[in-house]
Amino acid sequence: MKVFKKNGILLILAALLLSSALFFGFNRDEKNFEISKNLNIYHTLFRELNMFYVDEIDSGDLIKKSMDAMLSSLDPYTTYIPESEMEDFKLMTTGEYAGIGSLISKHGDNIIVAEPYKDLPADKAGLKAGDVFVEINGIKIKKKNTSDVSNLLKGQANKPLTIKVRRPGVDKIIEKEVVRAEIQLKSVPYHGMLGDSIGYINLNQFTNKAAGEVRNALRELKAKNAKSIILDLRGNPGGLLDQAVDIVNLFVEKGEDIVSTKGKVSQWDKTYKAEKVPMDTQIPIAVLVNRGSASASEIVSGAIQDLDRGIVVGQRTFGKGLVQTTRNLSYNSKLKVTTAKYYIPSGRCIQALDYSHRNKDGSVGKVPDTLISEFKTKNGRIVRDGGGILPDVKVEMDLFSSLSVALIRKHEIFDYATFFANKHTEIADANSFELSDKDYEDFKQFLKTEKFEYESESIEILEALKKSAKEEKCFSLAKAEFDDITAKLTPNLDRDLEMFEKEIKTLLTYEIVKRYHYQIGGILYALRDDKVLKEAVSVLKDQKKYQEILKK
Repeated sequence: MKVFKKNGILLILAALLLSSALFFGFNRDEKNFEISKNLNIYHTLFRELNMFYVDEIDSGDLIKKSMDAMLSSLDPYTTYIPESEMEDFKLMTTGEYAGIGSLISKHGDNIIVAEPYKDLPADKAGLKAGDVFVEINGIKIKKKNTSDVSNLLKGQANKPLTIKVRRPGVDKIIEKEVVRAEIQLKSVPYHGMLGDSIGYINLNQFTNKAAGEVRNALRELKAKNAKSIILDLRGNPGGLLDQAVDIVNLFVEKGEDIVSTKGKVSQWDKTYKAEKVPMDTQIPIAVLVNRGSASASEIVSGAIQDLDRGIVVGQRTFGKGLVQTTRNLSYNSKLKVTTAKYYIPSGRCIQALDYSHRNKDGSVGKVPDTLISEFKTKNGRIVRDGGGILPDVKVEMDLFSSLSVALIRKHEIFDYATFFANKHTEIADANSFELSDKDYEDFKQFLKTEKFEYESESIEILEALKKSAKEEKCFSLAKAEFDDITAKLTPNLDRDLEMFEKEIKTLLTYEIVKRYHYQIGGILYALRDDKVLKEAVSVLKDQKKYQEILKK
């Protein structure tokens, strides 16, 4: 079988080479000759490697890696999608799949239930966040990765799965029968009223039903006498272009330009207009964005800003203004290829000018002023390009401490929520639940039993500075100061748990609330002390200020 597999792949490569030779054989163009020559080199290189490399190689995996490396040299968004990943691709574009309705994640050497969705098969069967997968239909999960487990959980709807899990705090293995179902994840997981007059819509993805869900939410909120609307796009990575256009169309006059695409193939260049009758062209709007708002989220927020249809509140968006088109390849695979750039109504492109110089989270870094151009909104306000959408009302977010980051990364927040949920059958609703001082003391004891340790990024930077000072032979001049700073910055768990109690309690409470009140509970709790939301509400309640922003 291995010989057949290897030879099969070589035959495919040979066929590719032959087809390229036929295509380019009579073309004397130098560029085409280079393509043909390099395909030939690739084929012979792989043949020799496959035949003579000292160890057995996984031919398919090696070729996949070479394709991924080639595409990643172009931009981060041009990718190869093999047949095995088509279900994930479908989920991104439609929000639909057949499975058990649960997030799963890697936790150390285990794969766990990260979050079951309310009233879907995993939840109905009694699976809980923190459950460790042991077996699925007799297949042992040990040493498998998340994609392996995801593939086992997905499949034909209405088919039962026998799932064995190990639950923290429970001695015996728990067995559950879970019947797969067609899952439709909501693009609008929550909408509701904030007080008597402001409607709130949380849009977390742009699947093929996103615009319809926003329309329905808007209709319900207007029926509840909403006088203004907050559209929350924070953390929304984007999705389908037509859904972004249709969502903007809900608020702007028919015929308005919303977004244009321009690329190498001029025949594909297109301007997308509002082609439908809007729902409301007058209601005040605040769009909430952050560094995680990308692509379609930037089209919506950027078009609303450029058309002076509403205000944008939060932080600069991600800066992804590239259009991807999927092209069919052989063997049921696809190429997602960047074919154009997005241009919003003012004429600016939201794509970051540089793929490589970004922040750690991938968002736009510092853009030199010389590379930034000015554009004008419909009312004549100055807006700028350079990467992402700059909000009209900027609200900087508080950064987490190194301790909080370590507690998240090492799953201590998650694990304590599991521990808490095993001890308490119920809690108060998401709008009123508070973690008590006693619970926080329990968390401290929990960390001690876990033997939790963490490092400080400040100490790492200080050690690098010490090393540099020693190399320059000037360390002795500041040794006392270095020692003093080191003592103050060296992690001290008891001290730091006291110092950062408020933010750690917030993280713990959020995770615990989700265990009892699911995704919506988490959203409601997060909105309770939301700086960006509060600023948006403040501006919407002050219509004079709102109008002044739109006229600046």
